[in-house]
Amino acid sequence: MLTPDVIKVVATPDFWIEAEFETGETRRFDMRPYLDFPAYAELKESGVFMRAHVENGTVAWREDIDLSPDTLYLRGEKSKMLDSI
Repeated sequence: MLTPDVIKVVATPDFWIEAEFETGETRRFDMRPYLDFPAYAELKESGVFMRAHVENGTVAWREDIDLSPDTLYLRGEKSKMLDSI
């Protein structure tokens, strides 16, 4: 099965990602366990995490910090999107 692309994303102040996929499904994903990994450590800096956006079907913060749609889709919890989208 091919993982669908992310089309919308909301970052929350408590380091969760709410992602909507092109299928209309949504997933909620806790980034806190990942923030101690060097690749994601910068996201702990003030305001950086909240700059999450969709780039080429993936959640990204900068060109060198992103999160695979596979990870979000397969490990995320099913959810309803936040009203802020």
